[in-house]
Amino acid sequence: MIRSYRFLLRPTVQQAGALTEMLRDHCSLYNGALQERRDAYRHVSKTGIKYGEQSAQLKDIRAFDPERHGRWSFSSQQATLRRLDKAFQAFFRRVKAGETPGYPRFRGVNWFDTVEFPKDGDGCRWDSTPQDPVTRVRLQGVGHVRVHRHRPVRGRVKTVSVKREGRRWYVILACDEVPAEPLPATGAVTGIDMGVAHFLTTSEGEHIANPRHGRKNTEALADAQRALRAFPRRKRENRTARHRRAVEKVANLHRKVRRQRTDHAHKTALALVRDYDTIAHEQLRIANMVRTPKAKPDPDAPGTFLPNGAAAKAGLNKSIHDAGWGVFLGILAHKAESAGRVLIPVDPRNTSRTCPACGHVSGENRTTQARFECVSCTHTANADVVGALNVAVRAGLVLPDVA
Repeated sequence: MIRSYRFLLRPTVQQAGALTEMLRDHCSLYNGALQERRDAYRHVSKTGIKYGEQSAQLKDIRAFDPERHGRWSFSSQQATLRRLDKAFQAFFRRVKAGETPGYPRFRGVNWFDTVEFPKDGDGCRWDSTPQDPVTRVRLQGVGHVRVHRHRPVRGRVKTVSVKREGRRWYVILACDEVPAEPLPATGAVTGIDMGVAHFLTTSEGEHIANPRHGRKNTEALADAQRALRAFPRRKRENRTARHRRAVEKVANLHRKVRRQRTDHAHKTALALVRDYDTIAHEQLRIANMVRTPKAKPDPDAPGTFLPNGAAAKAGLNKSIHDAGWGVFLGILAHKAESAGRVLIPVDPRNTSRTCPACGHVSGENRTTQARFECVSCTHTANADVVGALNVAVRAGLVLPDVA
């Protein structure tokens, strides 16, 4: 198994300054490599410049400017160039697919928050021994930084990443050969239906409430953003301390919502894998579900458009993002693999419109958000429970008689 561990760093004042300089210099390297690619494509050759050519220049760059680039890990700088190369590969791949992606952009100092070390022992060293109560990670150019290791690290450490979030620093370990921790079998199976009114509903009829963390913090976030907009637009070096605090407050509120959403997803997924041996879920394409509706030109009045429900769809899209279905399903997949559970994705089409009793499919079966009434056999039930039952049936799970 592959698993990542994330721990809080506790650097000294000098180490925090060195970490900030490390991010700044890697950001400069990233932007310089991006500018070189742009210039090469425009003025030299339409084929552009590749990662191998830019990586070969690192030795000369480090020798020319040892203070900014020579003191950091060579392999971490190669990882930064690979990061740019992946951005270009993704860009051209989406162009070939007929999409309209944005061209890779320059990164500001505050928008470049991660430095990766591709191999433990090359520019970094995860120093964790069972006898030593204090855990440290050694980073080239920074030193031995204390780590708040709140749980043991299993498996073999492959890569080490340092990330900044606000005023906090984290170390992220990617490990392989992590042993599984199977849970005892329960003999129970279920299907789950994701929703907005309820976060999820099981085929047994259990509803998990939607916490709506984003909506609960909307008022506080709006106040913080209004306070931020009160400041005039200035260059970064000319901003006042009050302006910087206003920026940090908005960012902290967004981080709070993200942590709450992730915490709820972890707890819900853990409860599911503890209770069920097999879990079936809808294979949702969330990116397609949150697309804005296309405009409808009015044929009788050129230059005007007919109502297309964009306002209502925007509210639904906001609720879908707030629920965090994608985050939850990703966490559920990792926990199921570790616990030895089986996860079955199924086609989500018409799961809430199909009668579990007679199999009749019709949009009229779902009369309201919560009520399902079959127009063929008059079977009535909760619409979310019907969706969960159909998910379980499509996965081939044996359930009690639902008629």
